Amino acid sequence: MDATAERRELRQSLAARRSALTPAERISAAQGLRRSLELLPEYLTDSRVAGYWASQGELPLNLVMPPLAARGQQFLLPVIGADQQLRFARWQAGDAVQPNRYGIPEPVAPAELLEPFQLDLVLLPLLAFDRRGHRLGHGGGYYDRSFAFLREQARPTEPLLVGIAYAFQELPQIRAEAWDVALDFIATERELIDCHANAQDHA
Repeated sequence: MDATAERRELRQSLAARRSALTPAERISAAQGLRRSLELLPEYLTDSRVAGYWASQGELPLNLVMPPLAARGQQFLLPVIGADQQLRFARWQAGDAVQPNRYGIPEPVAPAELLEPFQLDLVLLPLLAFDRRGHRLGHGGGYYDRSFAFLREQARPTEPLLVGIAYAFQELPQIRAEAWDVALDFIATERELIDCHANAQDHA
């Protein structure tokens, strides 16, 4: 099986497992995720924190967002531009949203769109990860294109990229492609993983 077919099969099997989770399992995972993120100082202090609207069984951020608002931090959601790049709009509970071309809700007529480099911390979804920060997304390449500038920089830097996943989405190794942008951390319902420390261990 070639690498493309292998990735496609992996995506399908992991997406199916994620979608099969019960509401109680999702709630429990959301609670664990918040505990894991509280181990990350940037989650507690960074001004501009981007996240995502959970869809297709993704680990929900519903327990992660309220503490940000209570601390006076901004929460932002991605908006897909005509150039296939992501930009980010401030959003808080109750603000209007509308589905994009993939059916994922986006803020309606945002007053301001921020560029990826203007963010401090990005919580991004994924289908699979390994401990060195390699990520398998849904295949659209939006995050890799939008944060490509980070490949030229010494990491970690801003924005800090934190993958959000269920623990079962971990794989022993994901082969990195030339266009992939590695993650700095991964937060699951069980732990916070420092990808840079793991990359050094495997160097």
